[in-house]
Amino acid sequence: MKFFRFASVLFFCGGIALGQTSSPQPSQASNAAPVPPKPIQMFDLSAIDKSVDPCVDFYNFACGNWRKNNPIPADQSRWGRFNELRERDRYLLWVDLNRAANDPKTSLQHKYGDFYAACINSSLADQLGEKPVQPVLAAIDALSDKKDLGALIARLQVDDATGAFFRFDSEQDQKDSQKQIGAVFQGGLSLPDRDYYILDDERMTKIRKQYKDYAVALFKLAGDSDDKAAAAADSVLAIETALAKGSMPRVDLRDPAKRYHLLAVSDLNTLAPAFDWNAYLAGTPAPAIHELNIGTPDFFKTMNEVIQSQSLDSIKSYLRFHALNSAAPWLSQPFVDLNFEFFQKTLQGQQEQEARWKRCTSLTDRAMGEAVGQDWVKENFPPEAKANMEKLVAALEKALNEDIQSLPWMTPETKKQAEAKLAAFRQNIGYPEKWRDYSKFEVKRDDLIGNIERSNAFELDWDLKKIGKPVDEKEWGMTPPTVNAYYRASNNDINFPAGILQPPFFDNSKDPAVNFGAIGVVIGHEMTHGFDDQGSKFDAQGNVRNWWTPADRAAFDERTDCEVKEYDSFEPVSGQKLNGKLTLGENTADNGGLRIAYQALMSVLTKEGSNAETQKIDGYTPVQRYFISFAQIWCENRTDQYSRVSARTDPHSPGEFRVNGVVQNFDEFGKAFGCHKGQPMTPERPCVVW
Repeated sequence: MKFFRFASVLFFCGGIALGQTSSPQPSQASNAAPVPPKPIQMFDLSAIDKSVDPCVDFYNFACGNWRKNNPIPADQSRWGRFNELRERDRYLLWVDLNRAANDPKTSLQHKYGDFYAACINSSLADQLGEKPVQPVLAAIDALSDKKDLGALIARLQVDDATGAFFRFDSEQDQKDSQKQIGAVFQGGLSLPDRDYYILDDERMTKIRKQYKDYAVALFKLAGDSDDKAAAAADSVLAIETALAKGSMPRVDLRDPAKRYHLLAVSDLNTLAPAFDWNAYLAGTPAPAIHELNIGTPDFFKTMNEVIQSQSLDSIKSYLRFHALNSAAPWLSQPFVDLNFEFFQKTLQGQQEQEARWKRCTSLTDRAMGEAVGQDWVKENFPPEAKANMEKLVAALEKALNEDIQSLPWMTPETKKQAEAKLAAFRQNIGYPEKWRDYSKFEVKRDDLIGNIERSNAFELDWDLKKIGKPVDEKEWGMTPPTVNAYYRASNNDINFPAGILQPPFFDNSKDPAVNFGAIGVVIGHEMTHGFDDQGSKFDAQGNVRNWWTPADRAAFDERTDCEVKEYDSFEPVSGQKLNGKLTLGENTADNGGLRIAYQALMSVLTKEGSNAETQKIDGYTPVQRYFISFAQIWCENRTDQYSRVSARTDPHSPGEFRVNGVVQNFDEFGKAFGCHKGQPMTPERPCVVW
């Protein structure tokens, strides 16, 4: 279920990259036009810090000068090479949106131009104040009996873009990937993770106090007295803390078996009888449902207890907060500032709010990504880029197949199954073959909150009506300008939006070593997701099925356990280590991606001739250029606050460990740079899975 609560989408399962959309220029309070970004250089010699020994700290060898010369902009909490490209893509998207807002040529441009125009009109937002959310607040205030809560939650989620208590989506059945079913999962929290409510250390205690202060201030902005606002904030924190205690930890959520409990709707009524599920389902656009996946049963038991034990007024305060908090980034400036101060500045360390054109460009992309994306790809993604990408994917598939065949720890029986899964891989490159139809989505040029609510309703209708219908294997989970990539286990497919297929990831004018080190590793990363600790539990058809012999699974687990311990030891910020189990899938994909992209490069160099591996460019051999190119896509700087949040919530490791943690597990790196065993980048016992 899609709610417009957060300023940016930070996570996507199986994706290569994470982080906020960012910009190198100062924050702009006005609606002034942005400055075009500078061209992005691929394989940047000036980024290299030769005072650092690559055998001791390869990341800062490859990125040291870049990190010194690229401090975090005031309006960001993280700044890296991904962000550079995201800024370029966002600027190009803004060009299309601004043009459509002022001089649309087609009906589709008129619609997404109006959406953007409504968003950029901060003056109107300031005039309206909290008026746009008064209807939803009135609906919450009208609740007079807990038995009507099911119908109200349906209304909030469908009509008011307000998430509360849980989320309801469609998904592919784990046991039959061609079947689409309904699924309910835990939700209803506003802090980044359940740990923020539960842990009692000094930092978390302080954040909870700041969170309560934010809630009090938000209620007061909406017109509550001091006493009423304080009491309402207490209710919010009490309810969310109870829900957090009943929520499944992130690490457990990574296990498909732990998030799959197909039950009849009548069983859901038994599991949480205090909530009227029949009234709730009737209030959604979902078709008649007789069974659905109860993703987190213990959470719904907790939710039931909360509904029974909390007063009606407390529950209404909780719902009022979620309605206000969801809308706050798009209301008048006092609401925007208050929301920013807590969620971006306090939690993430971001010093200034992003310019409104940036936020509105990103919002329009999320709301109508396949509308504006149609024009964006015509202008920014030439056909030859897709053709070149298809060749790279084919080379990586061949390399992964060779890797599987050569594994010393896997028996022929399991290898046969792995090869069958690889052969069944599907791929989506650039943009969808069939675009979404937005004709039923109503947009008004003077109604931003209404547009957001109608967008949410449009998306929810589209999502829930998939229940019971055949799976569309060509459906995309990211918009074309997105700088990211992903693997879907239930579809067994790899997906590369047009946004990422350009420098610093791909440049057809560069030598193969540079491209294989950048986009080649990205491709290998997504392919390896099909064989990480989660993906390996899905078969070639996308069903959860054990296709491993017991001995092979034990050997696989032994190797992934090595990675867990390795990444558990990494400390991105003082006193906060990574969670090796949370990041295991991405770490496995990083390590596997580097290996198979290297094998693909070696095949290319072999075809080019006997001296191809030793011929230097810019003073570096092709293999050295391969590793440097790989490292440089992860050059970044982060605030301490951002690092602490991501260490608890992000399944991806920070750039430093996505580089050093990977090259230290690959002997070919040590050979390329003349390292000897025992140095930090060439340990005696590296971790190797694929």
